[in-house]
Amino acid sequence: MDSSDAGLQAQPSAKGGPSSPRAQGRKRMVAVLSLLGATLFWAGNYVVGAGAVQSIEPLSLVLLRWAIALVPLLVMARLVERPDWRSVLAAWPWLLALSVCGLLGYNLLLYVALQHTDAFNASLINAFNPALITLAAAVFLRERLTPLSVAGVLLALAGVLIVISGGDAGRLLSAGFGTGEVLMVGAVVVWTAYTVIGRLAPKIPPITATAVQAAGAVALLAPVRFLTGGLALPATGSALASLLFIAVFPSVLSYLLWNRALTVLPAGGAGVFLNLITVFTAVLTILAGHVHTAAQLVGGAIVIGGVVITNAPAFRRQRKDRKVNG
Repeated sequence: MDSSDAGLQAQPSAKGGPSSPRAQGRKRMVAVLSLLGATLFWAGNYVVGAGAVQSIEPLSLVLLRWAIALVPLLVMARLVERPDWRSVLAAWPWLLALSVCGLLGYNLLLYVALQHTDAFNASLINAFNPALITLAAAVFLRERLTPLSVAGVLLALAGVLIVISGGDAGRLLSAGFGTGEVLMVGAVVVWTAYTVIGRLAPKIPPITATAVQAAGAVALLAPVRFLTGGLALPATGSALASLLFIAVFPSVLSYLLWNRALTVLPAGGAGVFLNLITVFTAVLTILAGHVHTAAQLVGGAIVIGGVVITNAPAFRRQRKDRKVNG
């Protein structure tokens, strides 16, 4: 940006200059569309992943996903964030822990779960994640937990139990949890650990952090995969298409869109859009011909409602901060 650009930016314009309300409105609209795209692609990971694991076993799917995504992530990190690689490498223990929990642990549990339960069920259980993160932050990070937040966590948990039980609490007592549901609960717990570690870790630009974590995931998983039977490559055109979708859209483009939106919108406000992953998954699975049960729809609505209630105090604080600053 040269001096003339800086001068233009400093002068509000009634005709829609860079600092005008109209220009700010356009920026917010682009940010919202970016968040919608990011969450749509993450929802696609559930739907496409459920099909992919039928022909590519989960270990190979995770390895191939991050191996393909690694180069574009590194290029994006260099072009968008221009990180100080010395400080990035100095944080390697944190980034390795994040890689093990998030890119390896969460995705492996998710893809194995999708071998035993449908994509919509998995996304409904995953919707409990923000509520569990709020609870974990109170326990491990000493963040304040209000009575309203506790009520929201309990409500979201009740919704998850409705989904897992199919609306029949007696089924849980007699048959217990299904394999897919247990694995998805494990995935939620692992992602919560990933989030808590991420809040404690040194601040690294997000795309850069994801790229380094992807490199760590490939380095850790490749020897394991080759020592335990070799890499299972896609055997059909549809399997290859599914792999490429997962490696490009939810692994690369979602991060780019999400972080672009965060330059305009506050993180807490953007976080509300994560609930749309479940909504988009429902729409995509309906378009694919899947029929949802009443327990899934009711339980999912309760989970999302509980998450909104859990995060209500944070939303109020953000509104107050905007009024004070603006």
